Amino acid sequence: MKKLAISASLMLFAASGVMAGGDPAAGKAKAAVCASCHGMEGKAIAPMYPNLAGQNEPYLVGALKAYRDGQRQGGMSAVMSPMAKTLSDDDINNLAAYFASQK
Repeated sequence: MKKLAISASLMLFAASGVMAGGDPAAGKAKAAVCASCHGMEGKAIAPMYPNLAGQNEPYLVGALKAYRDGQRQGGMSAVMSPMAKTLSDDDINNLAAYFASQK
């Protein structure tokens, strides 16, 4: 069931036009605020935060936009939504490109 939900989510992101293609260098410059929880290289500093390094780029774009636009609730949305509200689409694409490029 969980795999089905994940697959459906990814299909919705693809269908909604969530396209990646940001600039990893610009994302790195913007990632300083993310580092306090997710680490500068995308390796989380505590088990309650997810690693972003190597994460699927379109997933990161969709997740950040969902936090920014108030579509993602619960969990860490109380922390993530205010941070994501300050991000433009270009910022989100660049951050996603940066963290997706990490290994």
